Formats: sequence, C-alpha cells, structure tokens
Amino acid sequence: MRFRLKILAGSLLIFALVAGAYILYSSSDNKSIIKGQETASEVEEVNISDKTVAIDSGHGGIDPGKIGVGGIYEKNVNLAIAKKLKILLEQSGITVIMTRSDDNGLYDESDTNKKAVDMKKRVSIINEGNVNAAVSIHQNSYVSAESKGAQVFYYKASDEGKKLAAAIQKNMLKEVDSTNKRVEKADSTYYMLLHTNVPTVIVECGFLSNPDEAGRLNSEAYQQKVAYGIYCGIMEYLTDS
Repeated sequence: MRFRLKILAGSLLIFALVAGAYILYSSSDNKSIIKGQETASEVEEVNISDKTVAIDSGHGGIDPGKIGVGGIYEKNVNLAIAKKLKILLEQSGITVIMTRSDDNGLYDESDTNKKAVDMKKRVSIINEGNVNAAVSIHQNSYVSAESKGAQVFYYKASDEGKKLAAAIQKNMLKEVDSTNKRVEKADSTYYMLLHTNVPTVIVECGFLSNPDEAGRLNSEAYQQKVAYGIYCGIMEYLTDS
C-alpha cells in the first residue's frame, strides 16, 4: 500500500511533521507520502502495508505501577496512551498487537509469582507476533518533584532499537514538549529490552511525581499529544527501515 499526495473525498487527513518532513495520511486507501520541506517538489513514496507494531501497556491488574501525585495510577495512564496510539497507527494502515487492552494482568490468579508470569507473557506476545517494532508505554517517578520530561530507553546492543528510540525521542520533543532536555538512553537491565528479539523501546512519557506533569499526563488531551509524538517517531522509523 503506497501513500500519495491526493486527498480523496471522505478521507481522514492526519498532518504530522516527521524528521523535517510532512506526512499526509488518507484513511480511504491507506496511502500517504513524505514531502520534504527543503525539496517540496520531490516525493518519496513509502510502503508500510506489511508493517506490524506491538504496543505494551505497562503494568495492569494487581500491579498499579507508579502511584503519582493525586493518586494517579500509572497503569491507567499507560493504557489510555496505548489505546490512542493504536488508533493512530491503525488509521495509517499499520497492524497493531496489544499486550493488554484492559486492566487485566497477564497472569492467572493461581500463579504464585504473578509479576514474573506477566512479564514473560508480554515478551512472548511480542516475540511471536512477527512485529517490526515494539513500544512499551510507561510513566516515570522520582524522589524529587522537580524531575520531568519524557525519555526513551533501548537495549544497548540493539542498533535498530537505538534508531527507534532516537526517532521517538526526537518527535516527542517536537510534538509534546520542546523544553525537554532528556535524550534517548541505552539500558541493559530492563527485562523486556533484554528478552525481546525485535527492536523494542520503553517510553517513559513523563514523571507522575511531578505535580504539573502528572496533571497533564492524567488529561485526555495531553495523552493524545503524547500518543501522537510516539506515533510520529514510529512512522519515521518504519519509513526509514
């Protein structure tokens, strides 16, 4: 499926600035183009019809994740952003696999170590899903209430993971918070990054320990902005891969 610069009647037009380029998406035929700002007459057609992305909404069930200012549960914010991201990707013709789509954890009540079972099942879903990339949505927290800003983590030995992380970090800066000074960061400890066999990143969307950022992360409008920033990064990565 190729994207072209032609708006059909009844089409959904999503306008995104990705890597200094405008991306136009048409939902009627799932076609779009990338038109560079510097060479507006040149059009690069991109085939993404066969792409699949896994979205992991961190925590869930008995595991609330971080509990932020005002009693905000990380698991709920994660799921809300993940669902919005899913819609954006599917509108652009991307197949999406969700590790969870509700508040249930990936374990049985009889499991003695529910957290371990949950993590293993998430990794299995990603590894068995024939996906091109995986994004795990999380929220951060710190003892200092002043800490803020989104940050993307990737496995230190994964070149593709680094590319994906850089694309998302850049677009989060562009679309969500232009004052954010954080950069993508290599990691070798996160279970999901260690055990997935596809380019995988963990997106810490912000700090629930920061009163201002927690309030924004708990709002639907800001969640949509975050989802859109992640989406733009994923699309940049997929079109460059």
